[in-house]
Amino acid sequence: DDASPPPGNLIQFDANTRCIVYGLQQRAVQGMLDFDFMCKREKPSVAAMIFPFSGNHYVKFYWGTSEMLVPVYTTIKEALSKNADVSVMVNFASFRSVYESMLETLEFSEQIRTIAIIAEGVPESQTRKIIQMAEAKKVGLIGPATVGGIKPGCFRIGNTGGMLDNIVSSKLYRPGSVAYVSKSGGMSNELNNIIAHNSDGVCEGVAIGGDRYPGSRFIDHLLRYQQNPAVKMLVLLGEVGGVDEYDVCDALKDGRITKPLVAWCIGTCAGCFSYEVQFGHAGACARGKGETAADKNAAMTEAGARVPKSFADFGRVVNDVYLELRNAGTIVPMVEPETPKVPMDYTWAKRLGLVRKPAAFISSISDDRGEEIKYCGIGISQIFEEELGVGGVLSLLWFRRKLPPYACKFIEMVLMVTADHGPAVSGAHNTIVASRAGKDLVSALCSGLLTIGPRFGGALDEAARMMTAAVDKGLDPLSFTKKMRKENKLIMGIGHRIKSLDNPDMRVVIIKEFAMKHFPSNKILEFALGVEQITTRKRGNLILNVDGCIAVCFVDLLRNCGAFTEDEADDLIANGCLNGLFVLGRSIGFIGHYLDQKRLKQRLYRHPWDDISYITGDM
Repeated sequence: DDASPPPGNLIQFDANTRCIVYGLQQRAVQGMLDFDFMCKREKPSVAAMIFPFSGNHYVKFYWGTSEMLVPVYTTIKEALSKNADVSVMVNFASFRSVYESMLETLEFSEQIRTIAIIAEGVPESQTRKIIQMAEAKKVGLIGPATVGGIKPGCFRIGNTGGMLDNIVSSKLYRPGSVAYVSKSGGMSNELNNIIAHNSDGVCEGVAIGGDRYPGSRFIDHLLRYQQNPAVKMLVLLGEVGGVDEYDVCDALKDGRITKPLVAWCIGTCAGCFSYEVQFGHAGACARGKGETAADKNAAMTEAGARVPKSFADFGRVVNDVYLELRNAGTIVPMVEPETPKVPMDYTWAKRLGLVRKPAAFISSISDDRGEEIKYCGIGISQIFEEELGVGGVLSLLWFRRKLPPYACKFIEMVLMVTADHGPAVSGAHNTIVASRAGKDLVSALCSGLLTIGPRFGGALDEAARMMTAAVDKGLDPLSFTKKMRKENKLIMGIGHRIKSLDNPDMRVVIIKEFAMKHFPSNKILEFALGVEQITTRKRGNLILNVDGCIAVCFVDLLRNCGAFTEDEADDLIANGCLNGLFVLGRSIGFIGHYLDQKRLKQRLYRHPWDDISYITGDM
């Protein structure tokens, strides 16, 4: 579109302008690609992204309804070497690292001709050095502290122009005749809207940033617009502080700017205060005579700019100038193109209530979407305030209930008594062997857990099912025992290799006494103890063992704590929560054995030959 090269070091954006984006700003990149698609660009404007903290990889984005991959490089050098058509960098580095990233980028000034610095709070000393280096290398700057800029139908920097609905309402998908420059990024979106509703739309717009030392100034962009024949009128939105607007006044007076200019300086309300007022931007403060908004508005009026009486009249003045140019034939109304349709992101559409879909899966026990994690609706801070403990957390996550304190205490007791049963049991043995083989903790733990089943740890579920079924059928302990003997079935939860009535298992004693003291009802436990009285008449070690004691006590707990119906309690047992308690408790011991072997620096285990019976003959 340009009749001659633009003044200064800034390049003119067009439909072929391509950039690299410094930082993993996926939302901003997707916005740029959506804008490209709306403008019917043949090639996406974003060629690559730079992220020094991970290896080279790809990130997936939408291009309309299809998907595309954008490469991510760790160095600017590699990104530029593989994308020779790139001339712009959009720098999303933080204010802490933007200086170093700019030093690296400016080494490639032969290719990178314009850089937009998005970060706010860049130290002013660093900003001045960046500006000096960029001027020496003839690289144009936009920012720091900027949202960027936009050229409708061609190119968009970052999040300029806002969401897609705002792009459409401000008609930024096609060029108009008005070019603007502003300090504020937020106000640039307001300008997009004002210009779209009071003229034929925006031809180009740039927010230079609100810091005291912007990389480019109002005059730089206005002179670019002056030389662009597609631009018919200019808009300037300045603010209190600084003197850059006076350079524009000089250009109006000496004829360098001849196109109609609508201008306004924000901050006239500062005159209502008796003291110095600092507005939001670092540079938005009048530090001397001539820097007030009122002074600058008066100077621009005198120089020939069209300055409204207040910002409320800004749109009307834009419309007046536009109509004058259209009536004079300077602006020829264009045929309005069809409004482009861009697929809306599902997340955004769902937030607006436009779509719905079934969830991939459902979780009813925890929620991490708020300010703190919640277990079954109870915040983690409340859990600690109420001192619910491990038993309380388990009850919330496993049973979706806040159980009474004695129930939480019982759960913790079960975990304690099932934590370990020495190194000889199959699970601990496997864990030790895996540990000594050099496996990691998770692998060794899994090796031990995979031994849990019908012969190791599985007695809890079966004992609970067997004893509960007998009580529900109305059997007495003697009838139940005879029935099991007649069916030639073992009574699960009864029997121990070593312990007996004369040598009781203290784990059983602890569990049984706690249940008798605290539980509202011990119907299943009392039944099991009745069975024990019968079985121990045959042999002293046919006692209610720890698996059986835990199982029947747990059924009594669930059925009688007041939190569940009998059917709900039975469903929990059927779903395997008893086995879960054993797995959770025994994991404590397995991890202990793993750490013990590592601490002792035990070598690879090989089973001794003399403990293996080698049978080589015929069987």
